[in-house]
Amino acid sequence: MNDMRIDILTLFPKMFENILGESMLKIAQDKGLVKINIHNIRDWTSDSHRTADDKPFGGGPGMVMKLEPVYRALEELKALRLMPYAVRGRSERARVILLTPQGKKLEQKAAKRLAKEKRLILICGHYEGIDERSRSFIDEEISIGDYILTCGELPALVLIDAVVRLIPGVLGHDESIRSESFENNLLEYPQYTRPAEFKGMKVPGVLLSGNHKRIEAWRKDAALNKTRERRPDLIKKGRNKNG
Repeated sequence: MNDMRIDILTLFPKMFENILGESMLKIAQDKGLVKINIHNIRDWTSDSHRTADDKPFGGGPGMVMKLEPVYRALEELKALRLMPYAVRGRSERARVILLTPQGKKLEQKAAKRLAKEKRLILICGHYEGIDERSRSFIDEEISIGDYILTCGELPALVLIDAVVRLIPGVLGHDESIRSESFENNLLEYPQYTRPAEFKGMKVPGVLLSGNHKRIEAWRKDAALNKTRERRPDLIKKGRNKNG
């Protein structure tokens, strides 16, 4: 029984095939913890040419994604009833997300929130964007950074990876999530593995001591020092949150 369902609305379905079929995302699907469906927006167009874009009103460069096929796709996908979720007392309502540079920047807090949803529908923007009227049936807009990409497929993959790995049971060691970067507004502490010495560079001795209390204390200090050096903005964010 799948714990989460993710539907992707895209003009370029093949962009997802390799990445979704590898590594952790493949394992999550094989375990039945998430079901990911890729849909071609052109399947909901109404003309023989399967037109999904048109010239913008008022003139200007580029093309704009048409409203009708996206609306029809959402109406059909949102009408699907996933009875196992209803039986288990969980909401069937799908959360609709548009990937766009105009959206709120994706952070770990948002990934955690979305990992608790049972259904996500992701719309991949393209061209000069989507008809503005689409905002009336979209729940939220997400960006992965303040830069422009060719299409929304790459941001959708980033979002999926960030969310799916947080579903309980996906990672082999769920406790590792608690020590990752951005937990408690800190970067992750430095990690080392064999050999203990390489070209004169040695692993900190405390990590070889076997003293778990000392190791834990070292890791906390190292995480704080790394964050102060590389991302002082996270320290400030943590203070504002606690203050």
